[in-house]
Amino acid sequence: MCLCMTIEPIGNYRSTWGEGPIWWEEKLLYVDIEQHKVIALNPATGEEKQISVGERVGTVVPRETGGLVIAGDNGFYFLNCDGELTAIADPEPEKANNRFNDDKCSPDGHFFAGTISLVKKEGDARLYKLDKSGELTEAFGPVTNSNGLAWSIDGGTLYYIDTPRREILAFDYADGEISNMRSVADTGHIDSSPDGMTIDANGNLWVAFCHGACVACFNPTTGEEVQRVEIPCLETTACAFGGENLDELYITTGIHKTEVEEHAGLIFRVTGLGVKGVPAFAYQG
Repeated sequence: MCLCMTIEPIGNYRSTWGEGPIWWEEKLLYVDIEQHKVIALNPATGEEKQISVGERVGTVVPRETGGLVIAGDNGFYFLNCDGELTAIADPEPEKANNRFNDDKCSPDGHFFAGTISLVKKEGDARLYKLDKSGELTEAFGPVTNSNGLAWSIDGGTLYYIDTPRREILAFDYADGEISNMRSVADTGHIDSSPDGMTIDANGNLWVAFCHGACVACFNPTTGEEVQRVEIPCLETTACAFGGENLDELYITTGIHKTEVEEHAGLIFRVTGLGVKGVPAFAYQG
């Protein structure tokens, strides 16, 4: 651990289950799944804008033409700054026990988001692609708990987590298509669930571990864990680099079912890591 590293809770909003952080236009966008909210936190001013969307919302990304795109209980929606929703598509309307979970936009502007089986029905979920033309297709499956995504610095590799596998998968990526699945890191030595993921400017992957109170950094070339940040909150759910220089790591958390933790549900900010992230991508549709 770097001696100059600091870990601090920030903001006032306490999520029941925070997820999906993304740094965009000097703000941290994220969701509170169980409270049906999208939150925009400005760390510089402390402003926290909350938008209620009327259903569990698993993920949020910016849209290049303005506004946001979300996915939740009932598929994909456009969301404008006034909180107005416009439905796009729902690929699993018959699956009452599934909802959308984590997501990311690719460097070429497609929106990838996956579903989770809330009853842990093996293989009942999928990773989907909402392409720039608005067409929705299945990108990968079957999976059980579609989670973290990140693209390599050159954009040629998609990294992906299906949580029960307890590993990081990689695919070749080109023109919105994925192929050549392989495993690049085993997370089984950490006795918890790999959740949200981001990438730094060195090409290393940072993975939040739900029920594990930590974020661990993996080298996808060697598969080795190279760094770990311990967080005083068991339900550490996802992470994203942000700040003016993209050198601050923001971490979402949730509230444990039984453990009482002082800062559970707040955003944690980690500084002094000595690494930077890369800019996020918007949906180009």
